[in-house]
Formats: sequence, structure tokens, C-alpha cells
Amino acid sequence: MLAVMEELLITSPANPRLKALAGLRRRRVRETEGRTLIEGFEELELALGAGVVPRVVFFCPDLMTDPQTQVLMVRGVAARGTELVRLGRTAFEKVAYREGPDGFLAVVDTVTRTCADLTVPTGALVLCCEAVEKPGNLGAMLRTADAAGVDAVIAADPVTDWGNPNLVRASKGTVFSVPVVSDPTGTALTWLAEQGIPLVAATPDTDVEYTEVDYTGAVAIAVGAEKTGLSEQVLAAATHRVRIPMVGRANSLNVSTSAAIITYEAVRQRRASARGSSAGPVGA
Repeated sequence: MLAVMEELLITSPANPRLKALAGLRRRRVRETEGRTLIEGFEELELALGAGVVPRVVFFCPDLMTDPQTQVLMVRGVAARGTELVRLGRTAFEKVAYREGPDGFLAVVDTVTRTCADLTVPTGALVLCCEAVEKPGNLGAMLRTADAAGVDAVIAADPVTDWGNPNLVRASKGTVFSVPVVSDPTGTALTWLAEQGIPLVAATPDTDVEYTEVDYTGAVAIAVGAEKTGLSEQVLAAATHRVRIPMVGRANSLNVSTSAAIITYEAVRQRRASARGSSAGPVGA
């Protein structure tokens, strides 16, 4: 059954194509080529559902969890004009960048949009992440954004790129389903102001708790770098500065956790407002 769709079989881990594939783990190479990697059946399936057409899919039936079903997806990918390359188990495990690979690795175009490319609905809910260093945290925030129905995620002064394979993995592929853009902080703030979207900035240096402001209209929630938090530029532009109550010794939560807590408070208020009930206390 597989022989019908195979265009190439690679068994040697030293094959030049696989060496080139490994190069996409480096940001400089990703930015030069405009491509990145998706590893994993679940992540690739979500990306395909979001309309992504891979340039190449490398697959290994020996590692697939459900070859009879998953091979159908590979056929569908080929029907879109994607090149298929079958790898031997040793070759695939050599090029895979995570433990326990499931036999799928795709090369896709990198997401390179800016705020100028972004269109959001009236009353949009936006998440703005400033200078977040760790790809895993940014990926986790994308999963929250996808689950909560956030309209866009802005990486302001990004330290990592949307094509980082670890970000793609941590996001479970939602980097392709949620509108994501990157821009300098000043550009992002200007865009939010032009759209009439007020900013709520998360910071421990305020007495206002995150439940005490109104998120029912258009709003952008801003979270900052793990070590330094939000810049003075963002804090100065914020309509509200809010904190999450902390009773332990640490003065802050992981940035992705903070983003999730505040985002779901916005979701709670917006749903309550849509039902015509009270959305809770609001800020001045």
C-alpha cells in the first residue's frame, strides 16, 4: 500500500538531505530559508487542518502509532502536491528532534506576519507577549490562545521566532491555527492604539487584581519576559495594570500560567456578558 505513494526512500542517517533537515533547528537557517519543521502526527494534522501545505513530509511507518489510519493522511498530503520521503527507522530517529518520535516530520513555510497583516474583529481579545525568551512558554500560551478563542497573539520584541521547532512542538501545532504576528514593541503598541484596543498589563507592581477590570470589550492582555517582566514602554501604554494574588514566597508565576489565568478571566467575563448577566467587578 505504501509503495504507491513513495517517491524516495532514505535509509542512511548520513544522507545529505537529512543533514540539511537538521539545519532547520537553527534560527539563522530558518530565517534564511523561510522554512521550519513540524514533528508529530497530532501537530501535523492540526497544521493541515489550518490550511498549511507542507513542502516535504518525511515519514516512517515503523514508528507510526496507527499506520493503517495515519497512512491515509500521508496520501492526502501527497494529493496537495507535497513531496513524500520515506525514512528507515534509524534514519528517522537520527533526524528527529524529540524523544519517542511517531514517524512524522514535515518541512513547512515559516509564519512571518506582522501587525500590518493582522485583521481582528470588533471586540477582539488579543494576547501580547513581550520579549518572552523560552519557546516552550510561548508555545504553551498559544495552546491557551487556541483553547480560549483569542483572536490574535502578538510577539513584541520577540526573542524567539514562531518557527522554532520547540515552540511548534509546545504549541501542539496551534502556531498554525491562531493568528500570530511579530513586531517591535513600539509598532505593536501603535497598532493596538490605532485599532482602539486598550491594554491590560500584567505586573506584580500594582494593587489592582486581575479580576477587578473589565475585559468584555476589545482588550489586549500583555505579559512580559520571565525574568524582567514588561518594559516601561508597555506599562506606560497600559490602560490597566493588574496582578495575580500571590501568598507564597515567589512573587510571580510562570508567564504562560499568568497569561492563561488572565485570559480565562476575560473569557469568563465575556461569556457572562453575552448571557446578559453581571460580569463581576470592573475597573474605573
